[in-house]
Amino acid sequence: MKTEEKISAEEVKRVKALGCLKDKRYEDIFNVRVLTRNGKITAQEARVIAEASEKFGSGSITMTTRLTQEIQGVPYDKLEALFAFLAENGLETGGTGAKVRPVVSCKGTTCQYGLLDTYDLSEKIHQRFYEGYHDTKLPHKFKIAVGGCPNNCVKPDLNDIGIVGQRVFQRDLEKCRGCKKCQVEANCPIKVAHVQDGKLNWEGCNNCGRCANKCPFHVTDSFVEGAKIYIGGRWGKRTAMGRPLSKIFTDMDEVLEVIDRAILLFRDEGIAGERFADTVTRLGFEYVEKKLLAQ
Repeated sequence: MKTEEKISAEEVKRVKALGCLKDKRYEDIFNVRVLTRNGKITAQEARVIAEASEKFGSGSITMTTRLTQEIQGVPYDKLEALFAFLAENGLETGGTGAKVRPVVSCKGTTCQYGLLDTYDLSEKIHQRFYEGYHDTKLPHKFKIAVGGCPNNCVKPDLNDIGIVGQRVFQRDLEKCRGCKKCQVEANCPIKVAHVQDGKLNWEGCNNCGRCANKCPFHVTDSFVEGAKIYIGGRWGKRTAMGRPLSKIFTDMDEVLEVIDRAILLFRDEGIAGERFADTVTRLGFEYVEKKLLAQ
């Protein structure tokens, strides 16, 4: 015999918007998402979350794929006390709903392969779009990821908007000697760089930058660092690979402007229930790219 629900569907929906997901095993137990700065928290914040878990939940904490920390097993009647406790310590819950979701990023700022200050950029994205657009209703959730290099550790091209660090060379082939043992070729991790007809060929290069300064004749000494932006990626029941815009961005303020245009385009031209990938497909990639790159 099915037991009567203790909490109305409307109330379950309301607290879900606050980052509380109902545990399907129980009538009145929720798992509560605590926001981080793209996965980063201080030691003191970690202690607060642990204390909150013991006071209000089951004492167990999990990490979500969007790098929030989820306090497990919180009874419905303890939710408000949990919110208050976290707020007193500068923490908040959230990360659900048809809106901009918490941004994720890799550790490109500190990683040996990182070509972007991912911590700085992702925090700016969080402040401007997760916090700034928090009350903006979108057709569906909107996910943003920042990757420091083409290793794609956080899979930026499977997000609605993905930023990938790039190192773009101004290769001076006049300096190329066509060496039998080419150091650029030897240091190419994806094995596309090679000497062909006496000159270096790099067709298929993903701009990872690993060959920088490797050529003894300075073919790869000159470069700029920037970002590639992918749009329309998605994982889930249906997946879609994001497509890169045709421009490499060297100004991070311009990256923020493109994200802003993408969110507003999704808000204004998306259809309720469709993901941004579907919007891009329906409107056409060329149309969307033109709108995002408009000056």
